[in-house]
Amino acid sequence: MKDPLKILQQYWGYPGFRPLQAEIIDAILKGKDTLALLPTGGGKSICFQVPALASEGVCLVVSPLIALMKDQVQQLQQRGIKAEAIYSGLTHADIDRIVDNAVYGHLQLLYLSPERLQSDIIKERLPKMPLRMIAVDEAHCISQWGYDFRPAYLEIAAVRELVPDVPIIALTATATPEVATDIQEKLLFRKDKEVFQKSFVRDNLAYVVRQAEGKIAQLVNILENVKGSSVVYVRSRRRCKEIAVELVRRKIAASYYHAGLEMEERSTRQEAWIDGRIRVMVSTNAFGMGIDKADVRSVVHIDIPDSLEAYFQEAGRGGRDGEKAYAVLLYSRDDKDRLLRNYELSFPPLEEIRRVYRALGSYLQLATGSGIGRSYDFDLAQFAQTYQLDAVVVHHCLKVLEQNSWLMVSDAVYVPAYLQVIVNKDVLYDYQLKHKKLDRILKIILRTYQGAFNHPVKLKEPQLAKFLKISTSQLRQGLQRMHTAGIVRYRPAKDSPQITLLRDRVAAEHLSIDLPVYRIRKERHLTRVKAAIRYVERDICRSQQLVRYFGEKGSQPCGQCDVCLSRKKEGLSVSEHQQLAKRIEDLLAQESIPLDELVDRFANVREEDVLTSLSYLMDEGFIEKDKEGKLIWRSR
Repeated sequence: MKDPLKILQQYWGYPGFRPLQAEIIDAILKGKDTLALLPTGGGKSICFQVPALASEGVCLVVSPLIALMKDQVQQLQQRGIKAEAIYSGLTHADIDRIVDNAVYGHLQLLYLSPERLQSDIIKERLPKMPLRMIAVDEAHCISQWGYDFRPAYLEIAAVRELVPDVPIIALTATATPEVATDIQEKLLFRKDKEVFQKSFVRDNLAYVVRQAEGKIAQLVNILENVKGSSVVYVRSRRRCKEIAVELVRRKIAASYYHAGLEMEERSTRQEAWIDGRIRVMVSTNAFGMGIDKADVRSVVHIDIPDSLEAYFQEAGRGGRDGEKAYAVLLYSRDDKDRLLRNYELSFPPLEEIRRVYRALGSYLQLATGSGIGRSYDFDLAQFAQTYQLDAVVVHHCLKVLEQNSWLMVSDAVYVPAYLQVIVNKDVLYDYQLKHKKLDRILKIILRTYQGAFNHPVKLKEPQLAKFLKISTSQLRQGLQRMHTAGIVRYRPAKDSPQITLLRDRVAAEHLSIDLPVYRIRKERHLTRVKAAIRYVERDICRSQQLVRYFGEKGSQPCGQCDVCLSRKKEGLSVSEHQQLAKRIEDLLAQESIPLDELVDRFANVREEDVLTSLSYLMDEGFIEKDKEGKLIWRSR
């Protein structure tokens, strides 16, 4: 077995491991099932990539995001590491080649989505692979009580029956204690498991909440006072563009990013931001996953997120270099009502779900009793417009159908164009003589892409068109003509989301969902929404609120968030705190009391003063919560 530290230094150039990385790597190399809870920027990927290189065999990496898989594989390949990914859009020949490479030990890491684990080719050949470990990234997706449940993750445990002695490492940045326990149960962790949790406290990240009716003015003020690179998160694609345009008008170098942009445009903008040519990226939550930019000085949320899990992950993209950074959340009086309205929309009634399902069957031209396993390019906006449906409602109905294993919606991912010559050389030569304009295209392809007669080759259409001095559109028209003529087999590049049917279509009235579980999910989601609202409304240290939400106890006030700074200016005197603490002790010594009710009993005292004293008492261990979430006094 190779030395993990030497591997880190050789391939990544880092002098040493970050906290807990070495311990996590040691546990998985000893064959123990391992759960790693590391906040965003904590270096999760190193925890399975390094041990994958330290020992012989293949590391199977299960990841839910195609774009993230592709980015990681590209980075690994650039470092000279043998890695591949299997995702929708690849040809059968490509998938067969990649799986064979894994079987014969020619790969070190194989990435695939959880849905792919159930494909026949994987189930048949997995036992033949020299599998060393299974890494489950974004492991919180396995818990139906979490904020981003994906049913396909539940199938990962079935892999253990095929390879029972292979250890699993599960990694996530956003698991509450309940979800962390659920991950271990669903993945069938063995008794000698290891659980590692790095503190969720980010000492260099100052959390700030600002009430602002004029959010653009506040945003500009922040960007003028906090220099350096920034990400601004908004909910809608339309607002992305509006805000970016307004920032540019105010002489701030900004652009915008969302899943609706063409792949090439997204890549161009992302690279410009990473290189520092664009200072501010205004984005939906489509931006940020897997992007390795350490010097982000500010992350600004224009809207309240619907969960602290999402907020913590996005805000955590600031200050990954260890230098001071700011996570700022702007909110107005209307935001709370808007968030609660969005919550109601997120859980449509069964009849609405059936209505969307019925329209989807017509849109895809599917007969009842057919469709299982088929994938289709899917434009949600076009679908909603065609059937006069609200696009937001459609999105949430599809989410419910996905969570009930009726279908799967994949994120938009770029799949390159493929071409193969399917006639012999004599027929091709005759075709070239008769089609002079297409002859030049064919000659360049045959010179540039070896093996086009034997197997499909990937075409880099923009570069090819540039070399030919024609537009990409003209190139594609020419290739399509040759495809129609039966000279080549051509599949254009794609960059769109897909829907995959996981069951045959049924009559809409027979569509079923697990209503009891649906109701529980709705309740849990409301709990998360309320937690996000409390985060902005309560004058308790922002960092303490976040880390307590993730089950970390005993944290100290950060001293740098807006609440802590305001306390320094308007802090309670020692005598005022002592008086409040004595009254709180007297009340809680008699009975356990919910927080809101306890605060209400201090009618003649400022709420923020009571909360300040409560915060101090909880920090010092005098107060804790019982199983029902009520406050109790604990003598020390």
